[in-house]
Amino acid sequence: MRGAPHGGHRLQPDAVGPAHGRLQRRARRPAGCGRLALPLSRLYGPWAAPQCRAGGRVAADRAAARRDGRRRGGGVDARLDRRDGSHRRRAVPRSGGRLDRRCQSRADRHRPGRRLRRHQTDRRGHRTGPAVKPVSRASTLLAALLAAVTATLEGQRRAPLVQLDNAIESLVHDVSPSIVQVLVTGIGPVPAPGRTLAVAHEQVIGSGVIVDSAGFIITNAHVVAGAQRVEVIVTPSRTADGGRLPRGGPSLAARIIGLDRVTDLAVLKVDATGLAALPFGDSDRLREGQLVLTFGSPAGLANSVTMGVVSSVAREVDPDRPVVYIQTDAPINPGNSGGGLVSADGALVGINTFILSQSGGSEGLGFAIPSNMAAFVYRQLRAYGHVHRGMIGMTGQEISPVLAKGLGLPRDWGILVADVASGGPAASAGLQRGDVVVGLNGKPVATLAQFVADVTMGSGGRPVQLDVLRGPATTLTVRVPVSEQRDSLDRIMASLDPDRNLLRKIDVLGVAIDSAVAASMPGLRISSGVLVVAQALDAGGTQTGLAAGDVIHTANRTTVGTVEDLRAALRALKSGDAVVLGVEREGGLLFLPFELN
Repeated sequence: MRGAPHGGHRLQPDAVGPAHGRLQRRARRPAGCGRLALPLSRLYGPWAAPQCRAGGRVAADRAAARRDGRRRGGGVDARLDRRDGSHRRRAVPRSGGRLDRRCQSRADRHRPGRRLRRHQTDRRGHRTGPAVKPVSRASTLLAALLAAVTATLEGQRRAPLVQLDNAIESLVHDVSPSIVQVLVTGIGPVPAPGRTLAVAHEQVIGSGVIVDSAGFIITNAHVVAGAQRVEVIVTPSRTADGGRLPRGGPSLAARIIGLDRVTDLAVLKVDATGLAALPFGDSDRLREGQLVLTFGSPAGLANSVTMGVVSSVAREVDPDRPVVYIQTDAPINPGNSGGGLVSADGALVGINTFILSQSGGSEGLGFAIPSNMAAFVYRQLRAYGHVHRGMIGMTGQEISPVLAKGLGLPRDWGILVADVASGGPAASAGLQRGDVVVGLNGKPVATLAQFVADVTMGSGGRPVQLDVLRGPATTLTVRVPVSEQRDSLDRIMASLDPDRNLLRKIDVLGVAIDSAVAASMPGLRISSGVLVVAQALDAGGTQTGLAAGDVIHTANRTTVGTVEDLRAALRALKSGDAVVLGVEREGGLLFLPFELN
């Protein structure tokens, strides 16, 4: 089908379209304002229809406008015809005429000999300025109102982001002064050509958190293990006018108060007061999905901050270790160890410890020791130099579906009581082998590691309440007292005389290794020397690097076998002399150099 012969838009069948004859519009610029096969009102809406007239109607309108102008006394405008230079007189309708450019096609307006009308005329035919359509005051007010509403909506949209930005900035401002960089110097293995085993001085950079303004700092045990010298770099608080935190504050010598290998925590002490402390928060209130920030010194970049969410609040990584971890996707990298994991309200909820990674860097699998466990270990190390753990005298196994099916247990989850120590707290409370523990202090038991951690470190010596299933239908609530699990150092400490066993020049409490002490220390490589039982908290300032559990074998190449031997070797030295102690620590041998004060 072809369009009307007047020109204008054509409607043609789609040559390559479907067989049902769908029409395709091909728009051509019209020569005039010829009629369309479809009204403009159908193509573009009703507002487009008045803007076009048929070609014949336009000519008729022009003639009517001329007659109307002559009849009403319209002026005559003499214009110079550009084609031949002669004057051409033509009637110009008054401003009320209907002849204007809105009713003309583009081709009509630019037809040869056609002069565009750019002015209107008054009643006498005199030309006036261009016709300007007045803008109403209501339109102006409406435009201003729309602009104000748009600005308000834009501000409301950005307000939550601005509030979040301000909250994070304020949190970092408050927490950063409590984060320190830990610099450790020690001896460790280094790469060597071939299969040669070599050791050399090495430096380790970690992080720590000031938890007491008197100078007590918590960090990871693996950061300071084997240390000969420990220093911390403290970040100063902001200036009174809110100035930027300086990067790198004063460096302070630190000594190791104690460390715990099981939880990988250690406590340091610096001789300073008035430090910005970050108290422990309640990690039991933490939930998956909550926002957390990590603070530390990754790759030695002091006071770095990253952000993420809590992926798990009780992740068990090693079934043989009674420790559960907080898992987060906040970036944690080497150097973050010992730094703080902080909740959105600014509470210390964890101590960053390790990552799981294929590349060696952060892959969104970071783990932190919960703050409740860290607080317990901190108090124990500060008071005793080692950790006193509780016990209830039972051995448990985590129930698996196979174990439950094979033994016909009523539940396929919980803790199976595998053994009960005769005469222990659990036996006295009536617990039996084969019982299933499903609750601890009113909370469901998730994993064996969580159960052991809550009993040994979370009870604080108070009795625990166990929800127990016995057989297919019996449910019991058993109250079990918690007794202290004393280790070898505790037993040795109880038998010492502080006046006789205190070595004042190095501020430690020591005891000679005899057959009884050696029997309590399996794996001891050298069966003679002086065992460091504890450190003196009121140390005189000599930074030895000794920790509870160390065994001193030599002092400046002099072999020592008793406390008197060591005291005599130190008595021969004066203040400022160099001292090198040969020490056995955790099955390894190392040298600890320092100067006497």
